[in-house]
Amino acid sequence: MATLSEQRCKPCREGGASLKGEALKAYAEQLNPDWDVVDEHHLRREFRFDDFRQALAFVNRVGELAEQENHHPDIYLGYGRVRIDLWTHKIGGLHENDFVLAAKIDRL
Repeated sequence: MATLSEQRCKPCREGGASLKGEALKAYAEQLNPDWDVVDEHHLRREFRFDDFRQALAFVNRVGELAEQENHHPDIYLGYGRVRIDLWTHKIGGLHENDFVLAAKIDRL
């Protein structure tokens, strides 16, 4: 079976069910432990950098990846830090795609 970072994000239907409980936990266990599952609604991780330029370069790389996967996180940029929040807006919660993109972001 392919790891999360080897998979591709797949289109999902609006109003579909979001991951909860044990299914959500199973996906979360496959991610870097620095990712937090917040209220079974979204993933969050903060990345630290030495300066603004490095943080901005990382944001641009995440943006390119998001375009390739057609799955777009909320990205917050500050001096030397980037926070990423991931969830699937169409379903108002977490989908497999969020975990796939999180794993790919970690590879950057």
